[in-house]
Amino acid sequence: MQLLIQTTAPDYTAWKTAFDAEAENIADAGLSTLQIWKGEGAAVLVLFEVANRKHAQDWLAKQSALGHGVTAQFLQTV
Repeated sequence: MQLLIQTTAPDYTAWKTAFDAEAENIADAGLSTLQIWKGEGAAVLVLFEVANRKHAQDWLAKQSALGHGVTAQFLQTV
């Protein structure tokens, strides 16, 4: 299972620094970063491999509670 998130990062360098600082929490949530894309405008998309959906959902809830504007979708290969 994968998790695709999208957020905005007007300053990609600052966002990436903050994302890298979150690496331990991301790993603790059972997530492995597979790919990061810079989209149009300030859009940033991140694809994760999910080892534990519940832990991933808890991590997403924390991101939302911190005010990080994140949209997320769990994906399965078919």
